[in-house]
Amino acid sequence: MSPREGERQRRILYAAAFLRALAIGLMAVLIALYAARIGMTAAQIGVILSSALWGAALATVITLWIGPRISERALLVGLCIVPAVGCALFLASDRFALLAAAAFVAMFNVNGRDRGAIPIVEQAIFPATASDAGRTKVFAWYNVLLDAGYATGGLLAALPALLAATFALGTAASMRAALCLFCVLYVATAILYSRMPARSAGAAVGLKQLSPASRPIVAKIGALFLLDAFGGGFVGSALLAYFFAERFDVPAAQLAVLFTVGRVLSAFSHLAAAWLARRIGLVNTMIYTHVPSSLLLFTIVASGDFTIAAFLFLVREGLNEMDVPTRQSYVMAVVKPEERLAAAGATSLARCVGWAAAPMLAGVLMQWGGLGVPLVVAGVTKLAYDVFLWREFRRVKPPEELASA
Repeated sequence: MSPREGERQRRILYAAAFLRALAIGLMAVLIALYAARIGMTAAQIGVILSSALWGAALATVITLWIGPRISERALLVGLCIVPAVGCALFLASDRFALLAAAAFVAMFNVNGRDRGAIPIVEQAIFPATASDAGRTKVFAWYNVLLDAGYATGGLLAALPALLAATFALGTAASMRAALCLFCVLYVATAILYSRMPARSAGAAVGLKQLSPASRPIVAKIGALFLLDAFGGGFVGSALLAYFFAERFDVPAAQLAVLFTVGRVLSAFSHLAAAWLARRIGLVNTMIYTHVPSSLLLFTIVASGDFTIAAFLFLVREGLNEMDVPTRQSYVMAVVKPEERLAAAGATSLARCVGWAAAPMLAGVLMQWGGLGVPLVVAGVTKLAYDVFLWREFRRVKPPEELASA
């Protein structure tokens, strides 16, 4: 791929990522609040959130299976149309079983960040658009735009209050009207993807074709990502929004502002992560920033005042995502170019399974053990992930670090 072609690819992917993130940020803040407003219990909300994540996991499996057989453009367009249809079905019913089924189809990213099948394809494309030295920076800007979208989308979660005041709508009706924007944004993203050049199938390999050197790396890091995601599933945006609303009686509009500021902090942290990784390495950056963000979960639980809890939440948001561009860059660097789709898919699937398994349990723990219990479980799980990641991968270096050594 020529530098000019690489730049064009990045621009399309960046723009599409931003639009998609707007929809995700909006849905992540409102979905649990909307479900509660139409009569769902905490346990039922947990099932709905888990259903959405299991749908994302299935989409990841399908992407791994058909990814080497069809063009990237067709795959990305299809992965945008399906959530738009699922969201329309979700908004058309107030019955628990139908809501769970529609959430499964829509593959909502209820953790507030895009962890579904689409990033698998994008992550496999990005390394070919840049050099080894520039790869982490490309992923950093990708995540900056995602977080900017999440932040703006979180701010859009204040729309129901505006609609209710302007058009005298009920709370549920105003939320439903605001969530229609999710469908519109995903359709717009599909249109953007349709402008990508069609690539012939066959360049990528499946999981079974991974080389002997790559197979144990993908297996180990996939297992660790599952552990981390399981912990993260207890503290996704939807559950955190529900935690703040129930613990401190905070309205949706105020939560929208809080989560928007958090996304802005996360966006700046990606660029800081790329700078730090050039100096101490990708794995060290992942671990040294992730440990304090995990410890902060315990302090949020211990806080009895919303102002203090919100401040600690924002500090955590400034650290929690610094491992994302470094993690993406690292996985794409330690496998062969033709193995990138399979590696991204396998590690993403592991994360999807972890995220999907947690919210259902989190809902039960909140209902029977207390609102703060899921945050404690998340902190312990994530700290265990950090320890195991350091032990297994501190000596496995990406090409640019081997060259500098």
